[in-house]
Amino acid sequence: MKKLLVKTLIAASIASAGLAVQAQEVTLKVHHFLSASTFIQTGVFMPWCDKLAKESANRIKCQIYPAMQLGGTPPQLYDQAKDGVADIVWTVPGYTANRFPMSEVFELPFMMTNAEATSRAAWDFVQTHSQHEFKDTHLLAVHVHGPGHLFTTKKQMNNMADFKGMKFRAPTRLTNKMLGMLGAAPVGMPVPAVPEALSKGVIDGAVIPYQVVPSIKVNELVKYAAETDPSYNALYTTVFVVAMNKAKYDALPPDLKKVLDANSGREFSASMGRIQEADDAPGRAKVKESGVAINVIGASELDKWRKATDSLDDEWAANITKLGHDGPKLLQAARDLIKKNTK
Repeated sequence: MKKLLVKTLIAASIASAGLAVQAQEVTLKVHHFLSASTFIQTGVFMPWCDKLAKESANRIKCQIYPAMQLGGTPPQLYDQAKDGVADIVWTVPGYTANRFPMSEVFELPFMMTNAEATSRAAWDFVQTHSQHEFKDTHLLAVHVHGPGHLFTTKKQMNNMADFKGMKFRAPTRLTNKMLGMLGAAPVGMPVPAVPEALSKGVIDGAVIPYQVVPSIKVNELVKYAAETDPSYNALYTTVFVVAMNKAKYDALPPDLKKVLDANSGREFSASMGRIQEADDAPGRAKVKESGVAINVIGASELDKWRKATDSLDDEWAANITKLGHDGPKLLQAARDLIKKNTK
């Protein structure tokens, strides 16, 4: 009788523990560097978190912290995910130069076709070739923004000669190098720093996509915008990642892990690129509405820009080869992935 009682108690304890795991609720702290009204919160993370809640019977919840509310600076976000300051972050790996050299291949000049296709390509590339760069976190997405354009305070950009003497902001190492090759004086900084830099004359212009312009009020600070011919590959784009703290991911019960896995990865990456690029049109409308003069750089002029920056591709490949990889092969792999995913 005593043995039966012990067995019953053990069975009950195991069942109770199983139910506790099944009933476990998780709150994910999501941290990013843009304001609460921007696409990343309203268009991506809020719907994504709602989907996680619905598919987990409300056992996965999110607390979203925009505009660096958990402290730190945008370049520190990746380490915040690594160290557990935040559970999930959205950030630009290129804000920390030379730390993620393989993944920055998509930031080379004239690589991107459209954001959705290039985001799929970027996810596939990282999974196949550069997972080691993100080994300290659990990656949920890799994506890019829509075409980057030129926004200036003093003069309209019409040709390569117009870059001379211009202090231009860029987000990442390769975009800085591209601007230098075009004749500008590049100034690297995260996008939240752009408005103050423009207003104080620290920079004469910035390269950013239309999508982010209204949220940081660049349309109120510049007089000119120059787009590149839409039939041409984009002048540049920026790689973003959604990274999760590994311990937080590993601690999820299997059923919640399954929900998160189903809502991350390749298609989540593609959707982020698509959503961000779709936000370019209203951004452009706001720029036009603000009285900013917009012009388009034609294909024949862009041919000159491409020629002036072509060596940057070789430079990237040579650097990757120095790190022990086949740089030219990886450069071609990135191009092939973009081509394969572009419809």
